[in-house]
Amino acid sequence: MGMRDPVPALPFDLRSLEIFLSVCETGAMSSAARALGLTQPAVSLAVSELERKLGYELFDRTVRPLAVTLAGGLLRQRASALIAEARQIGPLLRETEHGKLPLIRVGLVDSLARALTAPLAAYLSSKADEVSILSGLTASHASDLLTRRLDLFLGVDDLSDWEGLERWQLAKEPYILLLAAGMEIPKTVAALRKLLQSRPLIRFSSRSQTGLDIEAHIRRLGLEAPRSFEFDTPYGVASMVAAGLGLAVTTPLCVTEAGLPEANLVTAPLPGPQITRKLTLVARHRELGRIPRELGEVARRVLLEAGALQ
Repeated sequence: MGMRDPVPALPFDLRSLEIFLSVCETGAMSSAARALGLTQPAVSLAVSELERKLGYELFDRTVRPLAVTLAGGLLRQRASALIAEARQIGPLLRETEHGKLPLIRVGLVDSLARALTAPLAAYLSSKADEVSILSGLTASHASDLLTRRLDLFLGVDDLSDWEGLERWQLAKEPYILLLAAGMEIPKTVAALRKLLQSRPLIRFSSRSQTGLDIEAHIRRLGLEAPRSFEFDTPYGVASMVAAGLGLAVTTPLCVTEAGLPEANLVTAPLPGPQITRKLTLVARHRELGRIPRELGEVARRVLLEAGALQ
């Protein structure tokens, strides 16, 4: 096994960022020095050293008060967030003396919200003083996990190329056809092609992994389905089908999440090759101890009882 490339050293430390931010706020090296209890030469040296390591000028020294450059503006934005996070470490560590986290933030894909919101909240209330559960698209949750606005998410894992994450598979479910009650069920790809000539395909948004997977499969089947309607939520898709305005490719959990009367809808196997989607719990590696594994077990048990697991 080959050796990994060494991790590059950071071009700054928290103290240098704190000094930089003080200069930004006060507009002068001397004012920042007084605010921090340092000498002006010490502040000037810290800023110059930071600029040298970064390779960019951070201040326009031709104006008074000092103005940040474009690079300085970007660093100011990111440094403020880093310092704010760092200042929370002490209080957060003190909170662990009580055996609970102060806050845990969870992203939950829409199609799991109806089934899992209450069970997850009940479990997490024993692990954190405050629980935040946000529903929505997996893509948004994945971005928020990487930028630390979420601690974990449950959805379709589209972060398989990212290192430093741990995963717990929750369920695997098939894609199926969703039709309005009374519509003839197509048993073959040819029959589905004929049906799509008279009824539009109601789509999941292309911003969702589910929407992208369905679109790719439709193309593999060689079906022509002009774009007409697309929705972010299972309810949006199912309500259009129930109203007789088209048909959809969806999943059992999405149908359950829509919560519409069963008498208005019919589900059927998708003709041709079968495809499935995997729902996964994703968290940053080893940051939450046993919580991700235990939360995954809670979710799997609930989905098993609901008949959603394959």
